[in-house]
Amino acid sequence: MTKKKRTVSLVLGSGGARGLAHIGIIRWLEEHDYEIQAISGSSMGALIGGIYAAGKLDIYTKWVKALNKRDVIRLLDFSFGSAGIFSGDRVIQTLRDLLGDTEIESLPISFTAVTTDLDEGKEIWLNEGSLFDAIRASISIPTVFTPVRYKGHLLVDGGLLNPVPIAPTVYDVTDITVAVDLLGKREKLDDWPVPDEKENNNKTYQEAIREFIENFQEKFLPDDPDKEQLEKGMNIVEIVNRSYDAMQGTITRFKMAAYNPDIVISIPANACSTFDFHRAEAMIELGYERAARYLAQA
Repeated sequence: MTKKKRTVSLVLGSGGARGLAHIGIIRWLEEHDYEIQAISGSSMGALIGGIYAAGKLDIYTKWVKALNKRDVIRLLDFSFGSAGIFSGDRVIQTLRDLLGDTEIESLPISFTAVTTDLDEGKEIWLNEGSLFDAIRASISIPTVFTPVRYKGHLLVDGGLLNPVPIAPTVYDVTDITVAVDLLGKREKLDDWPVPDEKENNNKTYQEAIREFIENFQEKFLPDDPDKEQLEKGMNIVEIVNRSYDAMQGTITRFKMAAYNPDIVISIPANACSTFDFHRAEAMIELGYERAARYLAQA
């Protein structure tokens, strides 16, 4: 007899490149008799969830695993306006060209991308229209990527108000709700995979970003009297990311208490940095391992 699959509502949280762990979690679910029927995602969770719902996750996984640090730098299209350091358009256009676009209503899996409406100060659920327009809105980290004007609303990252968006799945008729939190407790990294040594001689994406930010600050911003008091090596991007993570972590704890999903898979907040997309393979493996840890006895 064929074993009946357990149906899943999958909630994929925000967290930059840590969201590549979502791929490993999805793979584990597929291999262990789970059927994902609905997905809700914020930021990177919306990107991975939307690509999976469109049936293109294998193509994306192959592409992202091939990225090195130089490729990541090329995808970061610097914006010299005041709305964001990067425009984010190059990333989305690359994915459109690679995967094609589709309407959310035509997806075989129910999908919701969560974003934040700056005009009204509330979260917005995008579950119709262009898939990549919805993803682009959901990944717009404030000050890092430029906001998106979408259907009359000025939208930024969904993680700003709802880092692990469980609410869109509340009325799903599925067997289990699995939420993935990318802001879990920090862990020692001694035994974790590291990037290939062959990349060590190249200028890293962090160095490229830092160089750009330092030049930008010197030319366009006034002197900062507290500059010497900042932690060595930190720049505006890193400060924003750490502050953003701290805020999202607090919001996530309140959301979890309110909605109480059946299973929460936790990925350590220090698993990798926001733009560490060259570490795709390690993050995918981590997601697979954590899915096995949290779901094996479910």
